Amino acid sequence: MKKKTIIIIALLLIVLVSAALVLKPNKVDISQIDIQTAKAGKGNISTIVESTGTLEAITTVEVGTQVSGIVDELFVDYNSYVKKGQLLAKIDTTNLAAQLEQSQATLDNAKAELDYQQATYNRMAPLNDKQLISQTDFDQLVYNLNKAKASYNNAMAQHKRNKINLDYALIYSPIDGVVLNKEVEEGQTVAASFNTPTLFTIANDLTQMQVEADIDEADIGHIKEGQRVEFTVDAYPETTFEGEVTQLRWEPTVTNNVVTYTIIIDAPNPDYKLMPGMTATIQVFILEKNDILVVPSKALRFNPDQKLLMSYMSQQAKPEMPEGQTPPEMGSMPEQAPSDATMVWVKEGTNIHPVPVKIGMNDDINAEILSGIKSGQEVLLSMEQKGANESAARSGGNPFMPGPPGRR
Repeated sequence: MKKKTIIIIALLLIVLVSAALVLKPNKVDISQIDIQTAKAGKGNISTIVESTGTLEAITTVEVGTQVSGIVDELFVDYNSYVKKGQLLAKIDTTNLAAQLEQSQATLDNAKAELDYQQATYNRMAPLNDKQLISQTDFDQLVYNLNKAKASYNNAMAQHKRNKINLDYALIYSPIDGVVLNKEVEEGQTVAASFNTPTLFTIANDLTQMQVEADIDEADIGHIKEGQRVEFTVDAYPETTFEGEVTQLRWEPTVTNNVVTYTIIIDAPNPDYKLMPGMTATIQVFILEKNDILVVPSKALRFNPDQKLLMSYMSQQAKPEMPEGQTPPEMGSMPEQAPSDATMVWVKEGTNIHPVPVKIGMNDDINAEILSGIKSGQEVLLSMEQKGANESAARSGGNPFMPGPPGRR
């Protein structure tokens, strides 16, 4: 394979030499040749997956009430910072207190009845042992005692329930956080008959948020936990925020036959710039290499125009080479070339010649150089004839199409 590469390079140079002889009468003056180069140097290369997502708090809790009544007092508002156990609101306790008093009276009555039935049983039990009362009368005593016990237990349970309901009239925060939403006002009646009405929405610690993003099924195979993420939001278009993939959810979402998967991205928010609900444009870095030798990817696609190249080479001065080295002659080439080599054109002094290089990563902006050239060497990006485009534009025609026939 190496031998094949060498033969191809040799043939290429032979063709260029032949073209030089043919094109010599039409050569372009070297002063009219514009060459753009770039130096090989250290750089970074990355491959990304792009998507959009929504910012949200990591933990959001809806705080409701389990009792019905009128909202008597509110102690927090939107954006209030609260601590776990802090009092948020109070429901009017008039009815709840009355229910508690009523259940207390019922409990006292049940206790009195139980005491009476217990005393009666204690008196009659010895007589039953001596068979001085009928079995029917004794069975009735046992029934009355058990009924009194059940009534007492029921009254006790109801009383405990009313005490708990009275405590439920005080609404406390279950977590540390900030109040995102308040859905009640003082004086408003809330009903908890069938479901628990939501009074507040509290988000836990907005200094640490997350982005929930959808990734296309074609890209999800490249996503892994721990990958670096950069994202922007419309509110701060010039600011780039950073995060990290923390979760990949396997449950698919199908919309119009398009399958996506949800990923969760950790998003630190120390300055409180990010807010829940913002749309984030994300870039997941699925592969990164830093501080490596790179050249612009454009250099890999460059192939010089034969006429311009031969005009330049035929008019150039003697190549300037470091002491002790000789410039490569036309048709010369490396003795060994990698089997998977790619050709780039290198400019050394005034000399231009192709060099086989081995390419690593390529993100279409920069390409990684594994071997072939060193840092600081110049590679060609373009070679054009000055004014060629302007002349074509002035003629009003396509430079690749024949012009109109001349007039007689």
